[in-house]
Amino acid sequence: MAIPSCRRDPHFSDASSPSLGQPLNPPYIVKPRGRHTHTVILLHDVASNGHIFSHDLFTTGKTAAGKTLDSVFPGVRWVFPSAPRRPCHALEHARIAAWFDVVNLKDPSLRQETQRRGLCTSAREIFAILHWELKLVAPDKVVLGGMGQGCAMALAMLLSLGHKIGGVIGMSGFLPFQFELEMNTAEDSSSESESQTSVRSGARSARGSNRSATSYDPAVKAHIFQRTLLQLASAEHPTKDETSYGTPVLLGHGALDDVLAFALGEQAALALRTAEYEVEFKRYEDHGHGYKVPEQIDDIVEFLQKRVGIMPQSDGD
Repeated sequence: MAIPSCRRDPHFSDASSPSLGQPLNPPYIVKPRGRHTHTVILLHDVASNGHIFSHDLFTTGKTAAGKTLDSVFPGVRWVFPSAPRRPCHALEHARIAAWFDVVNLKDPSLRQETQRRGLCTSAREIFAILHWELKLVAPDKVVLGGMGQGCAMALAMLLSLGHKIGGVIGMSGFLPFQFELEMNTAEDSSSESESQTSVRSGARSARGSNRSATSYDPAVKAHIFQRTLLQLASAEHPTKDETSYGTPVLLGHGALDDVLAFALGEQAALALRTAEYEVEFKRYEDHGHGYKVPEQIDDIVEFLQKRVGIMPQSDGD
């Protein structure tokens, strides 16, 4: 069984580093039962929260051997942030927990400009949580992921990071502004003006958008686009070393998903590959929205072991 902490973890109340900022909504924490080696930050889907996602994952998400993720990896600190409640256009402005607003829950590309404000504010919240976790472990010991809209938020964060992390896990999700991202990272983006126009159509113009995007590698173009979208400052002339390029990504999607179509997951994987990220994409037959048990949980365990380097350990380690 998981060993949860109180919602207000003392780690997030440490006043010794005020420059890092504190998350407005402290996440739900499941503390490691063994020696802390890695941190996994997982973002919930629409109309959920960190506590519920944690409970569901560690109750139903079992491997073929009947083990939960926290029991397989007792050295992991599991962090489950909670999105704020916000009006949702898709539900006639009803207030639900969501990382960003959306006009159509099944078609995230519809009038996606409504997503920008939430993407920006949620990115800053998750950055604050990530910075606090980096006080405990190195960047290559941190994994970011999520389900549904939480997956979408995690992928947006990945492309905006200024360094590699241990890995990213996405379940039944999509990539916000995926088409615009591909337009800006494609190798055949032939003109500077076309790139600028596409950035502006997918996000508000930011300082530096007149740089010649065609002079950058696809991963750097994606980084510039994403930080422009999230209204974050970026380096004057970023290099691959100043992006999250090289971070391994695992995406999984049910073939019968009627909440977020399987094609959205495929398109997200393709867009990330266009940006030169190494993406492992898993299709789960006869499965809808969410994670498939035990196949997807087994795949996540394998990914964390082989790609991130999180090895199972005894509680006494």
